[in-house]
Amino acid sequence: MPIRPPALDDRSFDDLVTDLIARIPSHTPEWKNPQPGDPGRTLLELFAWLGDTILYRANLIPERQRLAFLRLLDLPLRPAQPARGLISIASAEKGLVPAVTFPVLSRIEQPFPFETLSEVTLLPVESQCYIKRRPTPFEQGQLGGLLPDLQKLYQIASQAQGYVTTPVFTSGAEMAGIDIAQQAVDGCLWLALLAPDPDPATVAAARAQLGGGSDNRGEVVNVGIAPAVRTALFYEEIGVRAPLPIVWEICTGRGDGNEYLPLRVLSDTSRGVTQTGVVRLALPGVDDIGAPENDVTAHYRAGVGDRPPRIDDPLTAGRLVGWLRARPQKPGTIGSMAISWAGTNAVEIEQRRSFGRQTVGRGTGASGQKFSLGQTSIDPATLVVQVEEETGLQTWRQVPEIGATARGERAYALDSEAGTIRFGNGVNGKVPGEGRAVQVAMMRSGGGIRGNLPSGSITKLANIPGLPKVKVTQPLPLVGGTDAESLAQAEARIPATLRHRERAVTRTDYAELAAAVPGVQVGRVEVIERFRPHQRLENMPGAVSVMAIPPSNRAQAPAPRPDRPLLESIYRWLDRRRPLSTELYVVGTDYVPIGISVAVEITDSDRREAILDAVTATVHRLLWPLPPGGAEGRGWPLGGTVDERLVESIVSRVPGVFTVAPVKLFRRVAEGGWLPVAVDLAGRRTITLESWQLPELVSLGVGEGSEASDRLPDTGLADVAGGDAVPVPVVPEHC
Repeated sequence: MPIRPPALDDRSFDDLVTDLIARIPSHTPEWKNPQPGDPGRTLLELFAWLGDTILYRANLIPERQRLAFLRLLDLPLRPAQPARGLISIASAEKGLVPAVTFPVLSRIEQPFPFETLSEVTLLPVESQCYIKRRPTPFEQGQLGGLLPDLQKLYQIASQAQGYVTTPVFTSGAEMAGIDIAQQAVDGCLWLALLAPDPDPATVAAARAQLGGGSDNRGEVVNVGIAPAVRTALFYEEIGVRAPLPIVWEICTGRGDGNEYLPLRVLSDTSRGVTQTGVVRLALPGVDDIGAPENDVTAHYRAGVGDRPPRIDDPLTAGRLVGWLRARPQKPGTIGSMAISWAGTNAVEIEQRRSFGRQTVGRGTGASGQKFSLGQTSIDPATLVVQVEEETGLQTWRQVPEIGATARGERAYALDSEAGTIRFGNGVNGKVPGEGRAVQVAMMRSGGGIRGNLPSGSITKLANIPGLPKVKVTQPLPLVGGTDAESLAQAEARIPATLRHRERAVTRTDYAELAAAVPGVQVGRVEVIERFRPHQRLENMPGAVSVMAIPPSNRAQAPAPRPDRPLLESIYRWLDRRRPLSTELYVVGTDYVPIGISVAVEITDSDRREAILDAVTATVHRLLWPLPPGGAEGRGWPLGGTVDERLVESIVSRVPGVFTVAPVKLFRRVAEGGWLPVAVDLAGRRTITLESWQLPELVSLGVGEGSEASDRLPDTGLADVAGGDAVPVPVVPEHC
């Protein structure tokens, strides 16, 4: 039987009142009618209320013991994690304004406290992203006769490749992402720097400020960039992604308009466009910033070849101050560069609040002193603790375990979730002296799921004296925020923690650790031992593949697929805990698309649609990879054979189904369409999966009758083709 700690006293307030009233005849027989409202009855109820509060405190003793046990295990609750994202700022004033710099940790008050993670210079320009987009097949048909003429006009020795100057990220976020390497003829992302208005004097003044103004100091531009989140392929190796080989350049505007100057990258939190972040670029002097002519009447080769995209809108072209571009170091070396958003004047924000110097207590000279910091979910990386000594305030070092420190070492241990620090006992770690002040010089705290705000939720920065007011654009949702771990969650984690001790050795260790990654929601984890996914090789000693499937609120195709950020988080978590000799892979799902045709006879024609809908839901649930899918409610088993008899058995249990016709299975063929599965030697139709595969029920036909249908709907896939040619601007006709 399960172990349930009993309550020390399970009597409630009503039980106590009933017990006291039952004792009246024995103690005061002359009290015949103790009704509610009687003064004596009121005294009894008051006494019962006092007793109930005492019993409540007595029943907390087991809770206290559990908390004491958690402290003995030294397993603190996990702190809240902050949401993070990007914002872009712009001047709230009209016309040209001087460049101003907002410092790091600038505050955002609404709707929740956030802070910027780097400084950002508000430049007197705004940006618009462009690509040289490949024409669609329809547009290509329109341009078929034009390109040979353009090739002769521009005296191009090789083939001419038409492109359409296309603004991107115009509506804030492009959540589906734009693959620059595939959709742009040159593989480049272009950022046009635009002055507030097309007046030549304004454009010249904006260019002068970008070049450093009167002191010729040079400015720094923050370019925010967010890679598109995509589904990871099963065989794709997940780890620390290598940065994309990208060069950032600025157009000088000199010569024939195709001269560029490489920019120095001061910092890159996007890690080479592998995660959402900000690239800080040092701009050159004013003589090296410019834009070539866009008017074809003034320069007929505008936009041709390596020149910036030709902008045919005269108002936008008149505002051009300069061009930034991100291009591959070598043409054709980047197969994919999908981006969700990019823009200038950007800065990263985080759902935390900074706190300056404050005294949190005074030492007593005793061992094991503990102080509360006044906040919870403290960021360990930013906490600075100083203790008063004879020589003044001294900074003490943060350690994970105070019991492992040396005698006299200035050290303390932090409980991030509780917001407390603990000092040593004189043997392990130094003790703050009696009356000595314990101060926090700097700390940041915060986090929680409430910070995961949709795009457009943040609209302004907190006012900073001496700096202008700005408009804030939040182009993408903020992600990553999680609440602090509850006591119940910590108790559920203890048995697994005691088993694996934060070390991944056994199959169960890998599964439990992968399912407990902080800030990551996982619906199912499968561990495939001795398997290399990219080579599809089994029985490889030392190889461990961990398959993760995200949770889903759906119950039918498309099946849930993990994206790269999820798999990378799990990989980083497991990589620190695996044995050195283990070859670790964290993989997505390898789904095999299948189709099923089902026919049933029903018992109640008045409920025909309801019964057929129930059959449809039952079959989808049977082949679903997450609980309560599968025959046993734990999701379809990895590598489990899809058998027509099993489908028939499950369908026959649906209320209202009288008989089930033989089920027909279909395989997806590479050319598109469906191929019926033939009957094997045992007289059954089955689809055999590899040990690492799962079925994905893409098409299901359910009908009424004595024979299942032989046809299923078909879907197709479109490929994007590329080519090597000289880019030439074209303007397709539109109806």
